Amino acid sequence: MLDTSAGIERESVMNIYVGNLPYQVTEDDLREAFGAFGEISRCNVIRDRETGKSKGFGFVEMPDGGQAEAAIQQLNDSNIHGRNMKVNEARPREEKPRRNFRPRH
Repeated sequence: MLDTSAGIERESVMNIYVGNLPYQVTEDDLREAFGAFGEISRCNVIRDRETGKSKGFGFVEMPDGGQAEAAIQQLNDSNIHGRNMKVNEARPREEKPRRNFRPRH
C-alpha cells in the first residue's frame, strides 16, 4: 500500500537560496529571520572547505511551501547585519560537463 501523504508533503517542501550575506552571518541568524514565517527543516551557510569562512550565501529549507513563499516575499532585499539579502527559490544545480584531463606524454 502506498502512502501518498508523504509524497504530498515532500512536494510542498521548498529550498530557498539566500545570497549577499555578510560573512559573519550564522545559521542561527538565518533561523531567526526565517523562523518568523514558519518551521525550518534545514538551514546552512555555505563555507569554504579549507578556511571554514562563509562564502556569503546559504540555503534554508522550509516544509511548508506557503510559509516559504511568504518568507521569500518579505525577506528578499531586507537587511541582515548591514547588507540586503537576496532571497529566492533555489534552482537545481546544473550539471557541469566533466573535463577529461589526460596527462601529456
